[in-house]
Amino acid sequence: MRCLVTGSTGYLGGRLVPRLLAAGHDVRCLVRDPGKLRDVPWAGDVEIVRGDVLADLGSAMRGIEVVHYLVHSLNDDDFADADRRAARNTAQAAREAGVGRIVYLGGLHPPDVELSPHLASRKEVGEIFLASGVPSVVLQAAVIIGSGSASFEMLRYLTERLPVMVTPRWVHNRIQPIAVRDVLRYLVDCVTLPPDANRTFDIGGPDVLTYLEMMLRYAEVAGLPKRRVLPVPVLTPKLSSHWVNLVTPVPRSIAAPLIESLVHEVVCRENDIASLLPGANIGYDRAVGLALTKIRDADVETRWSGASLPGAPSDPLPTDPEWSGGSMYTDVREQRTTASPERLWEVVEGIGGERGWYSFPLAWAVRGWADRLAGGVGLRRGRRDPQRLQVGEALDWWRVEELDRGRLLRLRAEMKVPGGAWLELQVAGADAGESTYRQRAVFVPRGLVGHLYWWLVLPFHGIVFGGMVRNITSEAELTSEFRKS
Repeated sequence: MRCLVTGSTGYLGGRLVPRLLAAGHDVRCLVRDPGKLRDVPWAGDVEIVRGDVLADLGSAMRGIEVVHYLVHSLNDDDFADADRRAARNTAQAAREAGVGRIVYLGGLHPPDVELSPHLASRKEVGEIFLASGVPSVVLQAAVIIGSGSASFEMLRYLTERLPVMVTPRWVHNRIQPIAVRDVLRYLVDCVTLPPDANRTFDIGGPDVLTYLEMMLRYAEVAGLPKRRVLPVPVLTPKLSSHWVNLVTPVPRSIAAPLIESLVHEVVCRENDIASLLPGANIGYDRAVGLALTKIRDADVETRWSGASLPGAPSDPLPTDPEWSGGSMYTDVREQRTTASPERLWEVVEGIGGERGWYSFPLAWAVRGWADRLAGGVGLRRGRRDPQRLQVGEALDWWRVEELDRGRLLRLRAEMKVPGGAWLELQVAGADAGESTYRQRAVFVPRGLVGHLYWWLVLPFHGIVFGGMVRNITSEAELTSEFRKS
């Protein structure tokens, strides 16, 4: 099939495109700024067309069989009007081009009630497509569970940052969440539905939970202490949106309409799609676990660089907003040195053990003693070989997680800390035989204690991490001079 994906720089679109390609479809991406797709690894496998769903779509629709419409305008002041005009324009262009199907992801909503502006707009867009004359499949989902989903990110930040939660009345409303990988499976498989299919399908996971239960179970899956709940009946959705804006980095322009939608119970009324597109959907706890996999497995490379295609829908993408993926603190330092890359790497790979960590030995010793008192490994493990490291081996209180000899050493902390911690040491060549040393410390906090821990130790970073940069490069230069003499 020849598929046109609108919203390919968005949360779902960016994850859908590679899965359409993997299923053997030809993909064309409609984007306002093609530069936003420059760093995605599949850019060379798709046709990228500059355009806008509010403008002329004739060339974008030419030869297309299926349109995946994943656009909405929460950031606009009048998002309902913008979405209405965009849907009508897309529907007309698809009809004129002879498109065989439109696939749209809307919002799950209860019948016969006054909907929030957000849900009312999603419902209206679906109705525009169903009445367009182009066979349309309108998937209706509630909260999507996956790192990067705005609804999930609100849930994540609220639960992780608030050990005691003040909760409004709407947290007791029932919701049927769905894992992002199940949403993507439906979006891909919808192209195989009968040609005359023109209807809505409710989609959801196997669990029906209240928002409060979702937060409590998130805390359990994430390994957080049990959350305490203080009900406050007078906390309206508007006040709640201000509170969310204060506590989380999710922009209020996005959080406010989503919170207004939480006043409704959103539970599937039918499951007809299961007989047409069979497959077991993932439960809530498993979906949360998958969304947290990157933190638990300590594989944060895609979050640091955004240079490779993540292997799962829960993985971060270069096009995800900065506030997605949970909190992550970094300390990044770089210094050029007259030492050659080879000499600098010798110092990097020889770090730890008897040689120490090239900065304020007393601070490292005190931290090691404190870790031992807390039941951790401390600094006593040393290293196996004084010169060479291997992936997986212990190095003081670190574990060698990645080793690209001559270029990259990444260490994962095994000390007792409220979160995950990594230290990346990198060597790059420079002009005239010189080199550049790059150092990056990463901390992914767990709960409020994790955030407090980072800010507590932050004043010492200049001494510890700054000293490492200066002393490692100085040691490499001294070694170079000694060998020359």
